[in-house]
Amino acid sequence: MKQTKRVLVGGVAVGGGERIKIQSMTTTKTADVEKTVAQITALENAGCEIVRVAVADEADALAIKAVVSKIRTPLVADIHFSPKLAVMAIENGANKVRINPGNIGGEQEIKYVADCIKAHGIPVRVGSNTGSIEKTFLEKYGRSERALVESALYNVGILEKFGVRDIVISVKASDVPLTVRAYTLLSEQTDYPLHLGVTEAGTIEAGIVKSAVGIGSLLLNGIGDTIRVSLTDDPVREVYAAQNILRACGMDEEFVEVVSCPTCGRCTWESMTLANKVTEFVRPYKKRAKIAVMGCVVNGPGEAKDADLGIAGGNGFCMLFKKGEVYKKVTAKDAEEEFLKEIRLLLDGE
Repeated sequence: MKQTKRVLVGGVAVGGGERIKIQSMTTTKTADVEKTVAQITALENAGCEIVRVAVADEADALAIKAVVSKIRTPLVADIHFSPKLAVMAIENGANKVRINPGNIGGEQEIKYVADCIKAHGIPVRVGSNTGSIEKTFLEKYGRSERALVESALYNVGILEKFGVRDIVISVKASDVPLTVRAYTLLSEQTDYPLHLGVTEAGTIEAGIVKSAVGIGSLLLNGIGDTIRVSLTDDPVREVYAAQNILRACGMDEEFVEVVSCPTCGRCTWESMTLANKVTEFVRPYKKRAKIAVMGCVVNGPGEAKDADLGIAGGNGFCMLFKKGEVYKKVTAKDAEEEFLKEIRLLLDGE
């Protein structure tokens, strides 16, 4: 990965050669402290490392104090249009603020926020996206990667002018190729840490695909320090998708990998159902292991020869295997119970 500056968000380090951090954002009204804390707790349990909340009014800004006192994860206040709300959020304990340079105001408004950022010693994310590019850059470059990058760096320059140095930058678009081009260009021009994402990616199926292509291609080219998968769905799914992107890119090795075949006409048992149950069962484990759920005994053990533990089905029975070697035969009816028991022994016994 490209070496960037190191920024602390609460106690979580971003950039500077640290591993990629996973972010998400709540969907609750922040002023509803109970619901917001409950959602953040679910995100924490799923593996979210930095959480962002919307600050739409003074009630949201004031509620941050109560929310922060009840969570473990650093909290980022997301601000649009109002420097006053940014300052209120910081004064109530936000660990970082995210401002959108195209709508937060001019230099004096940014100075007002910058002075508060410095006084409290927190970082700021400058988030540029295609919906908030200043008119000057739109007229000069159109809705392009150059406009996104110039807009972000212009506002970074203003923050630097007022003494702010702990900065994270994002340049998001809903168009995946544009997003990739923008981050690539930005990475060439700055060593501030970059927060990656494809904005407004969509519902779960399309959103995961767009995010995986955009974020994944950037990560594989050494670009990015934090990521968020934006989905029109439960934000916990964003965390799971982000984890899967990091794992697919070889950037997270502390997990149990579940491999499964797509099945075919030779499969005579509910291997798809078991594969999904196994995936959920192993999710909490932070250790390296490989589990295989294969449709049939014809090819299953051979195709998953490197799996620590596997199962493959036949006519009314299933075979359990380790490293491709069959060691137990069970009925299809008992397969789920027996296999989960073996997985538990494997993962808890080490």
